[in-house]
Amino acid sequence: MKTILSQSLVIAALVFSALNFAQTTTTAPPKTAAIGTSKNWGSVDGISIIGWVQGPSSANTDLQVACVFEYTEGDIFNAPALPASLNGLVHLDEALKGELTNIRKSGQFQGHSLETILITPPAGSMSAKKLLLIGLGDRNKFTPDLMTSVGEVAAREAMRLGVANFAFASDLKDAGIDSPTALIAGNVVRGIVHANRSENYLKEHQLSTTKKIEKVYLLSGPAFFETAGGGISEAIAEVKKK
Repeated sequence: MKTILSQSLVIAALVFSALNFAQTTTTAPPKTAAIGTSKNWGSVDGISIIGWVQGPSSANTDLQVACVFEYTEGDIFNAPALPASLNGLVHLDEALKGELTNIRKSGQFQGHSLETILITPPAGSMSAKKLLLIGLGDRNKFTPDLMTSVGEVAAREAMRLGVANFAFASDLKDAGIDSPTALIAGNVVRGIVHANRSENYLKEHQLSTTKKIEKVYLLSGPAFFETAGGGISEAIAEVKKK
């Protein structure tokens, strides 16, 4: 009887330890990166793909790309959108003195899938010289696959504008979409590479004279930097094989 009781106590202790370990590992806070953290995750066809913990209103680049869904009242301000202190779209709206909301609410920019509009920010309002908005369409119909096409559009517009670099903010979580961070970042990279290779084909056949993009900065929040980097690295490795 003592032997059975002793074995039962040992098993109970092991089960408790396993449960305690599981709780510890599943509740550990996500690793965060400080604002301003950046890392070159690799290069493809001469374009450096850099992750950067920065907001779209503060990224100092030739061109800032930001993505928005078709407008719904208060969509970037109310839950499930990120809190204002962490929300890049809110910061962008504030930098433009509410004009991001105004052009969407008034229908000047409707945000249909892959629709674009180019904005020249007032001097001193934000760090980038130009702001390109790309529409994501109906938020209820969003799929990660769309971001490949969005990456293509961003790169093609950047080449058309003749910029050497641009920053890209998907802004999905800012808009309240619980998206797969690594897949989204990887798809954007896939789209950028495809657009660049298409442009290179045109140049080889004397059908284009656009300026080469040298750097792309993929912006992320502090909690998503490493996860996004994993998706970027995976996409870079994949497209290099093609």
